[in-house]
Amino acid sequence: MLRRQAARESAARTYARALPIVPVRARGLTIEGADGRRYLDCLSGAGTLALGHNHPVVLESLRRVLDSGAPLNALDLATPVKDAFLTELFRTLPPGLADRAHVRFCGPAGSEAVKTAYALVRAATGRSGLLAFTGAGGGSTARALDTTSADAHDALIARLPHSQDDGCPFGVGSERGADLAARWAQSLLDDPASGVPLPAGVIVEPVQGEGGLIPAPDAWLRRMRQLTADRSVPLIADESRTGVGRTGAFWAVEHSGVTPDVMVLSNAIGGSLPLAVVVYRDDLDTGEPGTPAEAFPGNQLAMAAGTATLAHVRENALAERAATLGARMLDQLQRLVSEFACVGDVRGRGLMIGVELVDPDGEEEPGSSGATRVTECGMEASVRPGSGPRPRPLPAAPELAAAVQRECLRRGLIVGLGGLSASVVQLLPPLTITDEQAAAVLDRLADAVRAAARCRGGGTAAAP
Repeated sequence: MLRRQAARESAARTYARALPIVPVRARGLTIEGADGRRYLDCLSGAGTLALGHNHPVVLESLRRVLDSGAPLNALDLATPVKDAFLTELFRTLPPGLADRAHVRFCGPAGSEAVKTAYALVRAATGRSGLLAFTGAGGGSTARALDTTSADAHDALIARLPHSQDDGCPFGVGSERGADLAARWAQSLLDDPASGVPLPAGVIVEPVQGEGGLIPAPDAWLRRMRQLTADRSVPLIADESRTGVGRTGAFWAVEHSGVTPDVMVLSNAIGGSLPLAVVVYRDDLDTGEPGTPAEAFPGNQLAMAAGTATLAHVRENALAERAATLGARMLDQLQRLVSEFACVGDVRGRGLMIGVELVDPDGEEEPGSSGATRVTECGMEASVRPGSGPRPRPLPAAPELAAAVQRECLRRGLIVGLGGLSASVVQLLPPLTITDEQAAAVLDRLADAVRAAARCRGGGTAAAP
């Protein structure tokens, strides 16, 4: 099967190239391959499996729909399945949005939801263009909008440095850096000479997924909310990866107390099946009769699975469980930073955890050393990039990260890779993971890092 796949399919088989396995059965955290081997799955369908594989409440919800004779695709017509899904979704939405929210179903992919959100705010504001942040969605925002309009200016995306990104010139992880990043955004919005007109919206991930599992600082996110609200610019929260309890809150924006104007929901929202929804403030609704509709907005099986997943996470306090267990896992993984010089950082929120691999023998990244003069909003400041948790940003080590992924697979552990250089090992276990399973995951990951670092050659212990 693997040989036939390689012969028949595109070379862009991202996961299949790195994970040469053939799953035939799965339950919870565990996958069984065609070769009889069992794996602990911490990729979880790129975060789509909030309850793991084939959870009983999801399977039962699907059986009910199939046995009822209900249509499996009802376009955007009202159905009992759709009504139950929206009722449960509204029950979970952040306060301040739930009581005045409208929803729009779109194509089942997250990129379709981003495109729909952009079209929504563009119509509501009469403006075009979008502000995004470096590392956002692994480029999915740009890919989604590049084809939105034949007019290139209409889909203009201005990228700002994410306050926690290694590319931020103001200092990785520092409060001062986050403050200056927010000031830069303010300057861009207010300065008519910036070259970027007031945009239709600003889109942000509360925790960057493909960007390297980088949490946005709560204070910075509140600043962005205030900046956009003061200028009547809709704030779009992309909760495609972070929603449904993944980060330790039902929606990741709740950590900061921010209420966005628009939320993009996909991945886990369909309970493992394709579904995407855009939730937005009712005053942004300018939908007109005759607006082109998608062919697949009414996936009844996905709505049923989504309802069961949302309800199970809410009723069993799985978001709170993710916060507690995730904090414990992060704390234990911090030992890798002190034990291995090639582990540059461990970060994340809830059960959305990243382990960054670096080259300890490499040179500092270009422009990362020395003092840099930054003029911002009329203020000149001298800052040293990388003045946050790490004294100097080290070069990313994507080959080493890939080696760690391979070593994990040999030990029966499936992990993902992310980050701008694919140098961050990603752990996205289902919210139903047990304490014993979490301990096994951490043991196998630590052993894989040890083996990969040893094969790399040289010392593996971090400098005192």
